[in-house]
Amino acid sequence: MNNTESLQKAICKSIESGYQLNREAFEFLSKNTLKEDPITIINKVLEKISYLDKKPIFIDKNILEQIIDQSENNCKDKKVIIKSNVDNNKFETLEPEVLESINEKFNPPAKNIKSEIRILENPSKSLSSNGTIEDYIQYFQDRFRRIEKLLRQRIDVKSATTIKEALKRPLKSKIKIIGMINEKREIKQQIFLTIEDLETNATVLIPRKAPNRIHRMAKLLLSDQIICIECKKTRNNLFLAEEIILPEIGSKPQRVASEPVYAVLTSDIHVGSNKFTEEAFQRFVLWLNGKYGNQKARKIAGQVKYLLIAGDLIDGVGIYPQQEQELIIKDFKKQYEYASELIKKIPEYIEIIIIPGNHDATRKALPQPEINLELLKSIQKSQRIHSLGNPSLVSLHGVEILMFHGRSLDDLVATIPGLRHDQPEKMMQLLLQSRHLAPSYGGKTMLSPEKKDFLVISHPPDIFHAGHTHVMGFCKYKGVLIVNSGGWQEQTEYMEKLGLVPTPGKVPVINLQTLEITTLSFI
Repeated sequence: MNNTESLQKAICKSIESGYQLNREAFEFLSKNTLKEDPITIINKVLEKISYLDKKPIFIDKNILEQIIDQSENNCKDKKVIIKSNVDNNKFETLEPEVLESINEKFNPPAKNIKSEIRILENPSKSLSSNGTIEDYIQYFQDRFRRIEKLLRQRIDVKSATTIKEALKRPLKSKIKIIGMINEKREIKQQIFLTIEDLETNATVLIPRKAPNRIHRMAKLLLSDQIICIECKKTRNNLFLAEEIILPEIGSKPQRVASEPVYAVLTSDIHVGSNKFTEEAFQRFVLWLNGKYGNQKARKIAGQVKYLLIAGDLIDGVGIYPQQEQELIIKDFKKQYEYASELIKKIPEYIEIIIIPGNHDATRKALPQPEINLELLKSIQKSQRIHSLGNPSLVSLHGVEILMFHGRSLDDLVATIPGLRHDQPEKMMQLLLQSRHLAPSYGGKTMLSPEKKDFLVISHPPDIFHAGHTHVMGFCKYKGVLIVNSGGWQEQTEYMEKLGLVPTPGKVPVINLQTLEITTLSFI
């Protein structure tokens, strides 16, 4: 892409976001296309504006100068920390104070805290599917039985009957039935669901006159999702839906650590990509070592005992068409070697838990086995590196964390109107409501037909951590802290085609004693 094309795309990007450049800003941006890519500058400007309480009408020359000056100066001019409140999403920006060259002694309290890690669920050692038709039948039957059991734990579902028994009931009978959605059709503001259980199937209609609440819920339903429907039997074995009941999670008290110990959540590092923000990642490592950041940031670093990486440690090779053009390391083994050199610089007392993503060198079908530590040569013998499968459930100081890379979020965006990649926490909430990490079969997310469905969310965690979208987002839902940790890769051509603007270099840090989040920015 030449400078003129980049400039045009940058202008279009600002207009699409609701801002125009005044004449001075346009001329300034035009003159600086050789210093920095205009699209990168505009993305940084839009990000900066998003944190302002009072939004400008025009983008002027002053704000462009600030962004370019920040890019040209060294790391002491960069934003270091954004403190965020998960309940109201308010942000407080703190001024940085780089201590890299100062001989101030760093005495991290986390170094003296004994690690408390329990692996509660890890599919790696239990994968045995041959991929036969019988395996798939057994897989979906296991999914149905397990989620049906979760549904029947609800007081309002205990009386649910089978579809076979419901079909025998007289006309106008009010019934509750549990079924897996086989097909969903929308015709003239009416929604038809074909549902099935272990014996037979039936058709359920959400009529045009049904309450808006029911229609909204029906639009969010996915194929292969298991639900309970309160309905009325009509002629021709058709059921009219009056209520839709999801497996859901109930409100729960949060488990917390007994001492102030912190966990850093991250994902999507994509080592090997020419869009990997290595300079920012190096600053992140310096911060963990107490050599970067203001006093408050260093205090937080001193409490960090755990680093959780939710997949895509490397960019991989042959993952998507023409990927080679965006690789600076074109051998996946060398990508892992370089990644291990970066990880080796993290303090020894910090325990590191890694699961794979769709770019890593494991099978692509879920659940994924662990990354072979032999690929991470320089750290493979380290006792503090824990390589687990995707998904996995771990307990850190009694706080249970469900780690999932998040490939199925693509299918949610493609299937459900209104869901977007830049709001990953909303999609993750939907997975909790479904009690399954990849409800739909046949989309971008490949599923392996294991004897047990490891993607069922049997009991709600305290923290649900995912990545894949490259956009940081978080919220609380019924006592579960939902966190998508963003990543370390700038916008690729593929992301640009999707209209996806990533948030690289932002890292959520969680105080496991309070479950409060602090977000650090290293860009």
